Amino acid sequence: MTLPSLPLFFAVAGRPVILLGDGAAAAAKRRLLERAGARIVGEEADAALAIVAIEEEAPAAAAVARLKARRILVNAVDRPALCDFTLPAIVDRAPVIVAIGTGGASAGLAAALRQRLEALLPAGLGALAARLGQVRAAIRARYPDGDARRRALGAALAAGGPLDPLTAQPEALDIWLQDHASDIAELVAIRLRTPDPDDLTLREARLLGRADRVFHRPAVPAAILDRARGDAERFPCAAPPDDPGPGLSIDLEMPG
Repeated sequence: MTLPSLPLFFAVAGRPVILLGDGAAAAAKRRLLERAGARIVGEEADAALAIVAIEEEAPAAAAVARLKARRILVNAVDRPALCDFTLPAIVDRAPVIVAIGTGGASAGLAAALRQRLEALLPAGLGALAARLGQVRAAIRARYPDGDARRRALGAALAAGGPLDPLTAQPEALDIWLQDHASDIAELVAIRLRTPDPDDLTLREARLLGRADRVFHRPAVPAAILDRARGDAERFPCAAPPDDPGPGLSIDLEMPG
């Protein structure tokens, strides 16, 4: 019977990890730790994690007991009952990491699933993820509202979308930002507290500086309107239209 577990990604780069044992199993764990950047040390070293890859039953159990007495979390290869944590099968598309675990029930099943996912996930997935991180600020600027941002990204990343992670290349993200996002209509209401433009919040000033058009009540002073882009269209009105047009529109209103 396997116990429920909490999947975690543990940053071990530069940190000591105890590795005990010889043979093929220990060599495989050594390669895994080295790929993650861990500093492999012996049993007497100070560490938070340990892997016991000792083949003989009694020496392995004794090593696990000694390590656990020091409050070190232990993985005992092929002995799930002795494990504090298990090592999943990994599909590496850095910075995307897919980990497959079975709670120690079947390493073979985890390996089979990894092979299927290796074939499914394209080699360029990591580059797409890295590019998403690089343009995060640009996406937030395009969609300052969190809900609108999540909807836009969700639609783009969906199956068949312009950023479908199973088919899109990294350059598709730049095309999406330049072309697709510019067609999205967004209307943001700003309720002014005073007629002084210096009282605008940083977010409000940035929105005005990005707006394609500004709908405003007659009482909104020119000093506020001057904070908008020089080429932004201005529309004095009692209320903005239901369809303000593509791009970012601002609805400005003074307190009554």
